[in-house]
Amino acid sequence: MSLFFSENQAIIDTVQHYFDSELNQLGDLKYAYMVLNKKNPADMVIISNYPKEWVEIYKENNYQQIDPVVIASFTRISPFSWDENITINSELNFSKIFNLSKNYKIVNGHTFVLHDYYNNLALLSILMNENHVHETEEIVAQHQEQLQMLLIKAHDKVISLYKEMDDNAASKKQVSKDIFSPRENEILYWASVGKTYQEIALILDIKVSTVKFHIGNVVKKLGVMNAKHAIRMGIELQLIKPAAG
Repeated sequence: MSLFFSENQAIIDTVQHYFDSELNQLGDLKYAYMVLNKKNPADMVIISNYPKEWVEIYKENNYQQIDPVVIASFTRISPFSWDENITINSELNFSKIFNLSKNYKIVNGHTFVLHDYYNNLALLSILMNENHVHETEEIVAQHQEQLQMLLIKAHDKVISLYKEMDDNAASKKQVSKDIFSPRENEILYWASVGKTYQEIALILDIKVSTVKFHIGNVVKKLGVMNAKHAIRMGIELQLIKPAAG
Protein backbone atom coordinates (compact mmCIF):
# COMPACT_ATOMS: atom_id res chain seq x y z
CA MET A 1 0.00 0.00 0.00
CA SER A 2 1.79 3.09 -1.25
CA LEU A 3 -0.14 5.49 0.99
CA PHE A 4 0.29 3.51 4.22
CA PHE A 5 2.79 5.97 5.67
CA SER A 6 1.07 9.19 4.57
CA GLU A 7 -0.18 9.90 8.14
CA ASN A 8 -3.78 10.65 7.18
CA GLN A 9 -5.14 12.62 10.14
CA ALA A 10 -8.62 11.11 10.02
CA ILE A 11 -7.18 7.60 10.23
CA ILE A 12 -4.78 8.60 13.01
CA ASP A 13 -7.63 10.14 15.02
CA THR A 14 -9.75 7.02 14.57
CA VAL A 15 -7.00 4.63 15.65
CA GLN A 16 -5.95 6.83 18.57
CA HIS A 17 -9.55 6.91 19.81
CA TYR A 18 -9.65 3.12 19.53
CA PHE A 19 -6.48 2.68 21.59
CA ASP A 20 -7.58 5.28 24.15
CA SER A 21 -10.99 3.70 24.69
CA GLU A 22 -9.61 0.16 24.97
CA LEU A 23 -6.62 0.95 27.19
CA ASN A 24 -8.53 3.28 29.50
CA GLN A 25 -10.46 0.21 30.62
CA LEU A 26 -7.22 -1.18 32.06
CA GLY A 27 -5.94 1.99 33.70
CA ASP A 28 -4.08 5.21 33.00
CA LEU A 29 -1.57 3.73 30.58
CA LYS A 30 0.96 5.51 28.38
CA TYR A 31 1.35 3.77 25.05
CA ALA A 32 2.90 4.02 21.61
CA TYR A 33 1.68 2.20 18.50
CA MET A 34 4.33 2.20 15.78
CA VAL A 35 4.34 0.80 12.26
CA LEU A 36 7.44 0.80 10.10
CA ASN A 37 8.46 -0.71 6.81
CA LYS A 38 11.02 -3.46 7.43
CA LYS A 39 12.64 -2.83 4.03
CA ASN A 40 12.79 0.93 4.60
CA PRO A 41 12.50 1.83 8.31
CA ALA A 42 12.40 5.53 7.40
CA ASP A 43 8.75 4.86 6.49
CA MET A 44 7.08 5.02 9.88
CA VAL A 45 3.86 6.03 11.63
CA ILE A 46 3.51 6.61 15.38
CA ILE A 47 0.23 6.97 17.27
CA SER A 48 0.87 7.65 20.93
CA ASN A 49 -0.10 9.47 24.10
CA TYR A 50 3.56 9.93 25.00
CA PRO A 51 4.59 13.61 25.38
CA LYS A 52 4.08 15.24 21.96
CA GLU A 53 7.46 16.95 22.09
CA TRP A 54 9.23 13.61 22.45
CA VAL A 55 7.23 12.02 19.62
CA GLU A 56 8.17 14.90 17.31
CA ILE A 57 11.85 14.68 18.29
CA TYR A 58 11.76 10.93 17.71
CA LYS A 59 10.23 11.26 14.24
CA GLU A 60 12.35 14.22 13.12
CA ASN A 61 15.57 12.39 14.02
CA ASN A 62 14.50 8.97 12.72
CA TYR A 63 15.30 7.45 16.09
CA GLN A 64 13.61 4.21 15.03
CA GLN A 65 16.88 3.55 13.19
CA ILE A 66 18.80 3.36 16.50
CA ASP A 67 16.04 2.50 18.97
CA PRO A 68 17.11 -0.79 20.60
CA VAL A 69 13.49 -1.70 21.33
CA VAL A 70 12.63 -1.41 17.64
CA ILE A 71 15.77 -3.21 16.52
CA ALA A 72 15.16 -6.05 18.97
CA SER A 73 11.59 -6.38 17.69
CA PHE A 74 12.78 -7.22 14.17
CA THR A 75 13.80 -10.68 15.39
CA ARG A 76 11.03 -11.26 17.93
CA ILE A 77 7.46 -12.49 17.72
CA SER A 78 6.59 -12.58 21.43
CA PRO A 79 6.13 -9.64 23.86
CA PHE A 80 9.12 -8.49 25.90
CA SER A 81 10.03 -6.07 28.67
CA TRP A 82 12.76 -3.50 28.29
CA ASP A 83 14.68 -0.77 30.08
CA GLU A 84 17.73 1.36 29.38
CA ASN A 85 19.97 -1.69 29.64
CA ILE A 86 18.37 -3.52 26.72
CA THR A 87 21.01 -4.87 24.35
CA ILE A 88 20.77 -6.11 20.83
CA ASN A 89 23.53 -8.60 21.51
CA SER A 90 26.16 -9.03 24.17
CA GLU A 91 28.35 -6.28 22.74
CA LEU A 92 26.00 -3.48 21.67
CA ASN A 93 24.12 -1.08 23.91
CA PHE A 94 22.40 1.88 22.26
CA SER A 95 22.25 4.31 25.18
CA LYS A 96 21.80 7.62 23.30
CA ILE A 97 18.07 7.35 22.87
CA PHE A 98 17.52 6.41 26.52
CA ASN A 99 19.63 9.33 27.70
CA LEU A 100 17.21 11.58 25.80
CA SER A 101 13.99 9.75 26.63
CA LYS A 102 14.71 9.99 30.37
CA ASN A 103 13.83 13.67 30.10
CA TYR A 104 10.29 12.56 29.23
CA LYS A 105 10.14 9.83 31.90
CA ILE A 106 10.47 7.07 29.32
CA VAL A 107 12.86 4.54 30.81
CA ASN A 108 11.19 1.13 30.77
CA GLY A 109 8.19 -0.62 29.31
CA HIS A 110 6.70 -3.68 27.66
CA THR A 111 6.37 -4.14 23.90
CA PHE A 112 4.03 -6.35 21.87
CA VAL A 113 5.14 -7.34 18.37
CA LEU A 114 3.36 -8.06 15.08
CA HIS A 115 4.85 -8.77 11.64
CA ASP A 116 2.24 -8.27 8.92
CA TYR A 117 1.94 -9.61 5.37
CA TYR A 118 2.91 -6.23 3.88
CA ASN A 119 6.40 -6.63 5.38
CA ASN A 120 5.70 -4.07 8.09
CA LEU A 121 6.64 -4.28 11.75
CA ALA A 122 3.87 -3.15 14.12
CA LEU A 123 4.56 -2.51 17.80
CA LEU A 124 2.46 -1.62 20.82
CA SER A 125 4.61 -0.39 23.70
CA ILE A 126 3.19 0.16 27.18
CA LEU A 127 5.26 2.56 29.27
CA MET A 128 5.85 1.74 32.92
CA ASN A 129 4.49 4.50 35.18
CA GLU A 130 7.47 5.62 37.28
CA ASN A 131 5.21 6.19 40.30
CA HIS A 132 3.32 2.92 39.92
CA VAL A 133 5.74 0.52 38.25
CA HIS A 134 4.51 -2.54 40.13
CA GLU A 135 0.85 -1.79 39.38
CA THR A 136 1.56 -1.24 35.68
CA GLU A 137 3.59 -4.44 35.49
CA GLU A 138 0.67 -6.33 37.04
CA ILE A 139 -1.76 -4.85 34.49
CA VAL A 140 0.47 -5.95 31.62
CA ALA A 141 1.06 -9.40 33.10
CA GLN A 142 -2.65 -10.01 33.70
CA HIS A 143 -3.74 -8.75 30.28
CA GLN A 144 -0.97 -9.90 27.93
CA GLU A 145 -3.29 -11.80 25.61
CA GLN A 146 -5.76 -8.90 25.55
CA LEU A 147 -3.01 -6.40 24.73
CA GLN A 148 -1.59 -8.59 21.96
CA MET A 149 -5.08 -8.95 20.49
CA LEU A 150 -5.56 -5.18 20.76
CA LEU A 151 -2.45 -4.69 18.62
CA ILE A 152 -3.73 -7.20 16.06
CA LYS A 153 -7.20 -5.65 15.86
CA ALA A 154 -5.93 -2.07 15.72
CA HIS A 155 -3.38 -2.90 13.03
CA ASP A 156 -6.02 -4.71 11.00
CA LYS A 157 -8.19 -1.58 11.25
CA VAL A 158 -5.29 0.59 10.07
CA ILE A 159 -4.59 -1.68 7.11
CA SER A 160 -8.26 -1.68 6.11
CA LEU A 161 -8.56 2.11 6.28
CA TYR A 162 -5.34 2.78 4.36
CA LYS A 163 -6.21 0.13 1.79
CA GLU A 164 -9.53 1.87 1.19
CA MET A 165 -7.71 5.18 0.71
CA ASP A 166 -5.04 3.58 -1.47
CA ASP A 167 -7.63 1.92 -3.70
CA ASN A 168 -9.40 5.25 -4.23
CA ALA A 169 -6.17 7.07 -5.01
CA ALA A 170 -4.81 4.39 -7.35
CA SER A 171 -7.86 4.09 -9.54
CA LYS A 172 -10.93 6.04 -10.55
CA LYS A 173 -12.85 2.78 -10.74
CA GLN A 174 -15.50 2.01 -8.17
CA VAL A 175 -14.04 0.01 -5.31
CA SER A 176 -15.13 -3.60 -5.53
CA LYS A 177 -16.98 -3.56 -2.22
CA ASP A 178 -18.82 -0.48 -1.01
CA ILE A 179 -18.39 0.20 2.67
CA PHE A 180 -21.88 1.75 2.99
CA SER A 181 -25.30 0.60 1.89
CA PRO A 182 -27.01 2.82 -0.74
CA ARG A 183 -29.22 4.39 1.95
CA GLU A 184 -26.28 5.02 4.29
CA ASN A 185 -24.38 6.65 1.45
CA GLU A 186 -27.33 8.90 0.57
CA ILE A 187 -27.72 10.08 4.14
CA LEU A 188 -23.99 10.55 4.66
CA TYR A 189 -23.75 12.50 1.40
CA TRP A 190 -26.48 14.96 2.38
CA ALA A 191 -24.98 15.31 5.86
CA SER A 192 -21.58 16.02 4.29
CA VAL A 193 -23.02 18.97 2.33
CA GLY A 194 -24.46 20.52 5.47
CA LYS A 195 -28.02 19.21 5.60
CA THR A 196 -29.63 18.64 9.01
CA TYR A 197 -31.29 15.38 9.95
CA GLN A 198 -34.69 17.03 9.45
CA GLU A 199 -33.72 18.28 5.99
CA ILE A 200 -32.34 14.87 5.00
CA ALA A 201 -35.58 13.23 6.13
CA LEU A 202 -37.57 15.60 3.90
CA ILE A 203 -35.28 15.09 0.90
CA LEU A 204 -35.44 11.30 1.14
CA ASP A 205 -39.04 11.15 2.36
CA ILE A 206 -38.13 9.14 5.45
CA LYS A 207 -38.42 9.65 9.20
CA VAL A 208 -35.80 11.54 11.21
CA SER A 209 -35.41 8.41 13.35
CA THR A 210 -34.47 6.48 10.20
CA VAL A 211 -31.81 9.06 9.38
CA LYS A 212 -30.37 8.74 12.89
CA PHE A 213 -30.44 4.94 12.64
CA HIS A 214 -28.38 4.89 9.43
CA ILE A 215 -25.95 7.52 10.73
CA GLY A 216 -25.46 5.30 13.78
CA ASN A 217 -24.57 2.39 11.49
CA VAL A 218 -22.05 4.57 9.62
CA VAL A 219 -20.40 5.60 12.89
CA LYS A 220 -20.10 1.93 13.92
CA LYS A 221 -18.68 0.85 10.55
CA LEU A 222 -15.97 3.50 10.65
CA GLY A 223 -15.22 2.95 14.33
CA VAL A 224 -15.40 6.66 15.11
CA MET A 225 -16.81 8.67 18.01
CA ASN A 226 -19.72 10.48 16.40
CA ALA A 227 -21.46 11.57 13.19
CA LYS A 228 -19.25 14.64 12.76
CA HIS A 229 -16.14 12.46 12.80
CA ALA A 230 -17.78 9.97 10.41
CA ILE A 231 -18.57 12.74 7.91
CA ARG A 232 -15.01 14.03 8.09
CA MET A 233 -13.55 10.56 7.51
CA GLY A 234 -15.98 9.87 4.68
CA ILE A 235 -14.85 13.04 2.92
CA GLU A 236 -11.10 12.59 3.53
CA LEU A 237 -11.10 8.95 2.43
CA GLN A 238 -13.39 9.68 -0.54
CA LEU A 239 -15.89 7.08 0.64
CA ILE A 240 -19.02 9.12 -0.14
CA LYS A 241 -20.62 9.00 -3.58
CA PRO A 242 -22.79 11.87 -4.86
CA ALA A 243 -26.47 11.22 -4.29
CA ALA A 244 -29.09 11.63 -6.97
CA GLY A 245 -31.33 14.69 -6.71
